[in-house]
Amino acid sequence: MNSTRGFLFALTLVVGSQLSAQQLSKEELIFLTPEWTGERFPDGRPKVSDDILKRMKLVTLEEAWATCRGAGYNYQYEGDWLQIHPEGVLVGRALTATFFPGRPDIHKVIQDKGNKDGRVLAPNAWAIDMLQHGDVYVVDHHGASIDGPTIGDNLGNSIFARSGNGMVYDGPVRDINGLKDIKGFTSYYKTYHPSHHFGYIGGGGGPMRLNTTLVGINTITRIGNATVMPGDVVLARDGGVLFIPPHLALRVVETSEIVRLRDMFGHQRLREKKYTAGQIDTRWTDDIEKDFSQWLKDNKTKLPVSPERVEELLKTRTW
Repeated sequence: MNSTRGFLFALTLVVGSQLSAQQLSKEELIFLTPEWTGERFPDGRPKVSDDILKRMKLVTLEEAWATCRGAGYNYQYEGDWLQIHPEGVLVGRALTATFFPGRPDIHKVIQDKGNKDGRVLAPNAWAIDMLQHGDVYVVDHHGASIDGPTIGDNLGNSIFARSGNGMVYDGPVRDINGLKDIKGFTSYYKTYHPSHHFGYIGGGGGPMRLNTTLVGINTITRIGNATVMPGDVVLARDGGVLFIPPHLALRVVETSEIVRLRDMFGHQRLREKKYTAGQIDTRWTDDIEKDFSQWLKDNKTKLPVSPERVEELLKTRTW
């Protein structure tokens, strides 16, 4: 990238040249995700398959974290969340939004441009209107609290209706009781506050108290200690969230499936007292590996992995 192109690219990232809020073009999204060679949405966002997303729901955070870290991706995890429907597992493709502390002059021109371009009403709904089925709404909300929430039960219902999924919201929500009433809306958020992200001091005729301004839709964003790209696979469970680069998603699920099957076999054999803990909790001997292969064949239709996947695993074994 030459210096002129680099400057123009950086300028686009900061202010956006054609859009009502910063949004990466299709070409920029493809440029920033070169290792993804699969299907994409029309805007360029990687589209990890529904089959991989389904299989991802059985993956643990430890398994996914280890695979990402082994590939050199050290900053994909964020913990310490509050949860809506913590009994669920949230998996989907990230569609991102980024908010900065409110600044009225920037907010006004972004909203005016967006409304002229056909975006409806307030900017806090614009990214939500773009959600596709299987997406997860991922929001960097800069740690705002009072007057900070941009999500309440109305937008929560809209998120769920469009995506069939929940959200990862690094900031405050409101209408928490209404959000909890949305069945299946498994979501992660940082804090709660009953206020709204903007209002008018002294009523409708007073100056506006603005605490948040939308500056990015479907862009690179930061969620705590994690870097997130549009199209990353979100895996949220047990109080933690991992953002898996799309080109690693298949590796994550396949590695998890192998670990899961070996653990099932090992635990069963320990309960049966066929092997000792020392034998199972170390590199397996050839005899144990052969026993494992026979166990896979005998239980092929009873395992939490498809029979086709078991056959793939058996083909890689030499006994």
